[in-house]
Amino acid sequence: MEDLKKTIRSYAQVSDADMEFGLRFYKKEIFKKGDYLLQSGQYIRNFYFMKTGCVSYYTIEEGTAQVMEFFTEGYFFTDLYAYIQEIPSESYLEALEDSVVYTISKTDVQKVFDHSHQLERFGRLSMQRTFVINFQRINQLRNLSNQERYLRLLEKRPTLFQRVPQYLIASYLGLTPVGLSKIRKRLSQK
Repeated sequence: MEDLKKTIRSYAQVSDADMEFGLRFYKKEIFKKGDYLLQSGQYIRNFYFMKTGCVSYYTIEEGTAQVMEFFTEGYFFTDLYAYIQEIPSESYLEALEDSVVYTISKTDVQKVFDHSHQLERFGRLSMQRTFVINFQRINQLRNLSNQERYLRLLEKRPTLFQRVPQYLIASYLGLTPVGLSKIRKRLSQK
């Protein structure tokens, strides 16, 4: 759990005693490639921390997966809207690789936040980070060209291209697989 501790402390100064208290509520879970952490229609009652692996966060629109995010090592994640609103999710969380995650229930999150101001601060800041990432993604889809989105992803998260099927990368970028292939071909000819 050292990676989880380190990530929490990147958001807030947390005493050893408070950290020990908070970490006891996390449970290690292993998901095989293809396993679902969440399916549409289910309630999401956990927050996750990715130790190893990759999870796709997507919806199904007109029979096609629309990928919103890929969660890899060091990410905290959930379907934040359904989690906060306590409503059934309209999304999926699917393991794209064998994955090891630490989970904490919403009930336990509240216990941890009630116990420690610094852990509550971590929670607030990590949720703010999630909001900012989502906002940036919406802006990129709206304001950047297809090629600019591709190049930005290649720059920021190059390992995704070896870990994730190309059709899912295309969906994440708001492209068809053919559109992604054309961009890659065009760039390779330069």
